[in-house]
Amino acid sequence: MATSLRKVITIDEEKCDGCGLCVPSCAEGALQIVNGKAGLVSDIYCDGLGACLGECPRGAIAVEERAAAAYDERATEEHLKALGRDPSLPHGPAAHASPAATQAPGPGGHAFGGCPGSRMMDLREAEETCVEPEAAFAGSLKSELRQWPVKLYLVSPNAPYFQGAELLVAADCAPIAYAAFHPDYLKGKAVVIGCPKFDDVDHYAQKLTAIFKTNDIRKVTVLHMEVPCCYGLVQVVQKAIAAAGKNVPFEDATVNIRGDVAVAAV
Repeated sequence: MATSLRKVITIDEEKCDGCGLCVPSCAEGALQIVNGKAGLVSDIYCDGLGACLGECPRGAIAVEERAAAAYDERATEEHLKALGRDPSLPHGPAAHASPAATQAPGPGGHAFGGCPGSRMMDLREAEETCVEPEAAFAGSLKSELRQWPVKLYLVSPNAPYFQGAELLVAADCAPIAYAAFHPDYLKGKAVVIGCPKFDDVDHYAQKLTAIFKTNDIRKVTVLHMEVPCCYGLVQVVQKAIAAAGKNVPFEDATVNIRGDVAVAAV
C-alpha cells in the first residue's frame, strides 16, 4: 500500500489510562481500546484532523506527521458498518466542517462536550410503524429470570443459584437496549447487574471475587454498552477472576446504542 507524508494521530501509551473517552469522539471509528490502552486501528481510517484530541483528559493524543497510507473514505464506511455504526453520519472532513451537525445541543443550546455515554441521541426512525403490543407479543415472551435479587450490591456470594452456573454480568442499560435480552443472554444463567460509572467498582470487584471463589462458575459473559465508561465492567470481572485464582471461560459482548450486539472476545 502506497504511503505519503501526512498527519495522523499518535497515542502516548505512558499517559493513556484506557478511559476510552476518545473512542466515540472519532467519527471514523479509527480508535479502539486494546489491552487497556487506546490504539489506532489503521492509518486508512484516520483523517488526521484530530477531533479526538480534546477528549483525552490525560493529553495522551497528539497529531504527528509521518509516512502513512492515505485516508480511505470507502474503507472507513465499511469499517463503521462492521462496528454497527451508521456510515451515513458525517465522518472524515465532513464531520469537522460543522460541529453543530455532529453534536447534540445541551442546555442553553451549547454543544455537548461531556461524557460520551451521556450524549443525547434521538433514535426514533423518521417514520415509525405502530404495532399494538397484543399483536406483536401475545404468548411469545416469557421471563427467563431464575433468581432474586439481581443487583450486584445485593446478591450473596453463597446463594445456591451461583453454584455450577453460567454467570451473566450485565450493565444496567443493556437489557433496555437489547430487545432479545431474555432469550439470547439471560436464559439458563445466573445474573448480576450493575453500573461501573455510578457505583463503587472496588466493591464490585470484591463481591465478584467472592462469587468466583465460592462457586464453580462454568462460564461468565459480560454484556455491556459501547459507551467507554461501561467497558469498566469487563475490567472489573477480569480482575475478580484473577483475584479468585480461577480459570473461567470468558465472553465479552458489546451492545451498541441501536441495540445490536458484537462479541468482542471469548
